[in-house]
Amino acid sequence: MENEETVTEKKNYGKRGFKYGVYRFFKRTFDIITSGMFILLFCWLYLIIALIVKCGDGGKVFYFHPRVGKNGKVIKIPKFRSMKKNADKLEEMLTPEQLEQYKREYKIDNDPRITKVGRFLRKTSLDELPNIFSIFIGDISVIGPRPLMREELEEKYGEDAEKLVSVKPGITGWWSANGRSNVTYESGERQKLELYYVDHCSFWMDTKILFKTIINVFKGTGAK
Repeated sequence: MENEETVTEKKNYGKRGFKYGVYRFFKRTFDIITSGMFILLFCWLYLIIALIVKCGDGGKVFYFHPRVGKNGKVIKIPKFRSMKKNADKLEEMLTPEQLEQYKREYKIDNDPRITKVGRFLRKTSLDELPNIFSIFIGDISVIGPRPLMREELEEKYGEDAEKLVSVKPGITGWWSANGRSNVTYESGERQKLELYYVDHCSFWMDTKILFKTIINVFKGTGAK
């Protein structure tokens, strides 16, 4: 009987009552208003960055990466391209040590695939500005766990994968606001922080994450 209750609980992460429903409604409203206003106010910035990226090496301006959205839905997240052409050919562009680190963390210290322009965009998080369009259409939220690749989700979260995607992913979250690249999968801390958010997400927590993220962007903390 206990096992049946556990399974039922796992399958109903999103059913958390009226209060949670109100929270989700206002969170979506906030997402639509803020993303819409941002796009209107900073359309000039998108144009400038697009021109800089294009002039850098003549490659594509945007990069669309398939990620896992809420309830396992496949979504495509747009970013300003920050990597060199053919960056997905890992064996050709990375040393064995770098390839090993990528397989562990899905990130690389001093990634040689990143362009000079891309390094600046990543350091300032400007490469993620196109994410705002994904917020507007509802694929992701301002606040939520980082959207992951399918293999990354299954390998790093295992039986907790379904729990992680029971909430909408976001541009920034509890992990992003608390160290980001400095908090790793290998230590297990990244998983703990992301899952902590799933269990405790609220108006107050989202507000705290938002302000911590703004501070981190200005300080350049954690981003690589």
